[in-house]
Amino acid sequence: MKKQILCLSTSNYHPIPTRKQNIMNRLTDCDIIYVDPPVSYIAPLKDPKAKARINSWKEAPERIREGLWVYANKPVLPFANKKRAVNEINQKRLAKYYAKLCRDHGFSGDFTVWCYHPQCADLIAPLAHELGIAPAKLWKQTVYDCVDRHSAYPGLIDRETVDEMEADLARSCGVCFATAQGLYETLKQYNPNSYLIPNGANFELFNKVAQLKDNLPEAGEKNAENAGKRPVMGFVGMVQDCTDQKCLRAAADAYPEGKLIVIGRNLPGVDTSLLQAPNIELRQPVPQDQLPEVMKDFDVCLNCFADNDLSKDVSPLKFYEYLATGIPVVSTPVPLQVRDFGDSIYIASGAEDFAQKVSEAVSEAPGDPRREKRIAYARSCSWEERVKSIREKVGL
Repeated sequence: MKKQILCLSTSNYHPIPTRKQNIMNRLTDCDIIYVDPPVSYIAPLKDPKAKARINSWKEAPERIREGLWVYANKPVLPFANKKRAVNEINQKRLAKYYAKLCRDHGFSGDFTVWCYHPQCADLIAPLAHELGIAPAKLWKQTVYDCVDRHSAYPGLIDRETVDEMEADLARSCGVCFATAQGLYETLKQYNPNSYLIPNGANFELFNKVAQLKDNLPEAGEKNAENAGKRPVMGFVGMVQDCTDQKCLRAAADAYPEGKLIVIGRNLPGVDTSLLQAPNIELRQPVPQDQLPEVMKDFDVCLNCFADNDLSKDVSPLKFYEYLATGIPVVSTPVPLQVRDFGDSIYIASGAEDFAQKVSEAVSEAPGDPRREKRIAYARSCSWEERVKSIREKVGL
């Protein structure tokens, strides 16, 4: 019988592939119910686009492939990250919904609950009750995949409440994964079956950039829109509170004749005034399979995180994707994981040093051995390798 997984994600399946999708997409021998994160009833007050998601749970699910279904989630009451009692009410309501999905898909009592948020600490017992499973049994079958320091996020959060939920979840579940050393050290206090498995890269896709650059008729040839620009600097990903915009701006200011391309949207409420400059181009997100064609123009890839509690414990997918391209990478010292790759990238402290490291990176010789070292690192950090490690720990 195929293994069965109820994946309770913190990222919508569409449009941007994150750790959740990359893992679930590669568990092709499993039957998976992937549930997008819920929105609160007041979410549209902050983001009008959220209004469309309030009733989307009533729509038919999407079949991604044989054995992988994506469902929208039911809306929830606000303030669950501030008041534990509110979260308990939400999780009891969601447990009824998830139990129905499990029954509809013929899930047995041996399925795995794969969760990504501390709020699930209050879900497992009511879900077990709805399905007639012993809570201890379902807890043992639960995986907590921790990808962020959830209590460090801004907004309607009480840090102590979120940390308490995470501790309860970690203590009781069967296996914990962490994407960063700091997260791992926290979880290991609560559960001996905790493992550090950082994010990875779609190596085959992003290594196409290296191949495209090798096949350019002339080294450094650019698309027409970037012709004459030197250097072309690239940042891929969301601009959010933990993005060090000062470093991005310093790089752009150091090369007024160059171009900084920022590919990705900014989170609602994030001030991007620092990125308003003649040689900074803010683009909307690009479908992942189209990124290699864009990134082949880059002379350097930029990884910029502000030094705060959230940043030091992130595991940015874009960093591993940058490595796969072979392009020189300039990074801030955070997240801490980048320091493991110091022999192949350029690490800068502060905006002024960041601009200097960009200068060094764009001067890297074509045959510099660091290029192949970056590619080799990325190959070892591919999602295939990450999922292989995850399978071993979970027993899939």
